[in-house]
Amino acid sequence: MNSKGSARQKIKYRIRKKISGVSGKPRLSVFRSNSDIYAQLINDEEGVTIAAASSKEKNIVAQKVNKTEKSKLVGVALANKAKELGITTVVFDRGGYIYHGRVKAVAEGAREGGLQF
Repeated sequence: MNSKGSARQKIKYRIRKKISGVSGKPRLSVFRSNSDIYAQLINDEEGVTIAAASSKEKNIVAQKVNKTEKSKLVGVALANKAKELGITTVVFDRGGYIYHGRVKAVAEGAREGGLQF
């Protein structure tokens, strides 16, 4: 029998076969823990993280909002970092999670920040 984690891992591998980030169009990868959420822009050709944002950053922790709204702030913060680096388009990698709730909030925040995917 598959546990929840191994089932998510299979989904994650299936997604990663189809998408990859390049220097002009990096991969926006999302990781969701029980308490926090992390997002990164990754160039898979070089294996380098270009920019990252998480709900542990000081300006986001200072906000007294729920986890979904913090996730949206993470998306906006990552989009602002991407703009400074001159990145406008990305490929979204939901990391095996359902596109719902906090994962969806990160995507919406990144779109509001100016990223296109």
